[in-house]
Amino acid sequence: MVPHAARLRVWLALALALLAALAGCGRSPQLAPLARDAVVLAFGDSLTYGTGAGEAQSYPAQLEQLIARRVVRSGVPGEVTAAALARLPGALEAHAPKLLILCIGGNDFLRNLSKSAAAQNVRAMVALAKARGIDVLLIGTPEKGITVTPPAFYAEIAEAYDIPYEGKVIGQVLRDNALKSDPIHPNAQGYRLIAVRVAELLREAGAI
Repeated sequence: MVPHAARLRVWLALALALLAALAGCGRSPQLAPLARDAVVLAFGDSLTYGTGAGEAQSYPAQLEQLIARRVVRSGVPGEVTAAALARLPGALEAHAPKLLILCIGGNDFLRNLSKSAAAQNVRAMVALAKARGIDVLLIGTPEKGITVTPPAFYAEIAEAYDIPYEGKVIGQVLRDNALKSDPIHPNAQGYRLIAVRVAELLREAGAI
């Protein structure tokens, strides 16, 4: 028969293990703190370029003001994920960022390109940055449809690489006419909301 004290120790160990497991499940992905002189690269398509608003109202420009770090706006309107993947190495070399904010995929969906290929391209971009020691924050872009929500592969990639993920804000903007300049692009207020959400996520992740 197991002594009472031994049983207590066993139950205590099990309880601590359960608490540790629960804490791990609820842990948010973390980023390295960004020094004041660190460069952040916002990379993507027209949503990053700021189509529908002036350059100073794009989400990267507004994010720069919110986080007091340099944010490079590297968005190409109309770009699909395959072209973005080919462009990314040069952008990383040119700007030497400590953090990559990746927001790409919408044009693949609008053109009915392969969703699995888009997922592979996004995964490859995340892997490329991580292999160079660059942190990544991923923003999901919605596919066509009534719900205006991103495909599941964005969240799956974020989980696989343990990186922060924002999957709601683009859809929220595009469902609200007051935040849009046209059916697929935000206006200045919409970009402001995106910048605020990204800044909040960076704070939660410990980057700022």
